Amino acid sequence: MVTDPIADYLTRVRNAIQARHKVVEIPASNLKKDITRILYDKGYILNYKFENSGPQGTIKIALKYHPQTKQPAIKGIERASRPGLRKYAGSNELPRVLNGLGVAVLSTSQGVMTDKEARGKKIGGEVLCYVY
Repeated sequence: MVTDPIADYLTRVRNAIQARHKVVEIPASNLKKDITRILYDKGYILNYKFENSGPQGTIKIALKYHPQTKQPAIKGIERASRPGLRKYAGSNELPRVLNGLGVAVLSTSQGVMTDKEARGKKIGGEVLCYVY
């Protein structure tokens, strides 16, 4: 049993990028689906597909690489808040990843969103991860 499913999700993506895989398959949950949608909207992944195979379902993510240099679109992906130490940020203290070049994914009362969206709506929440 996985005690931190979000860390497992991020680790699977990170390992697939290190191994230069084209597709990674991850057990699904609603929070993981929301994070996947954000990664797709911000251009960090090529495509994704939700499958309802089995009781939990899976997420298939097509990873994105530069066509000539073969460099991955995701340079780094790391967990911010964890079960042992939750990290919350108010609307005026939201983190800026790589001085605005990266994205922080937050879980707020209005759903999962990026730091820029939360700053625009003036709401805070739990900082789930950083992607750059």
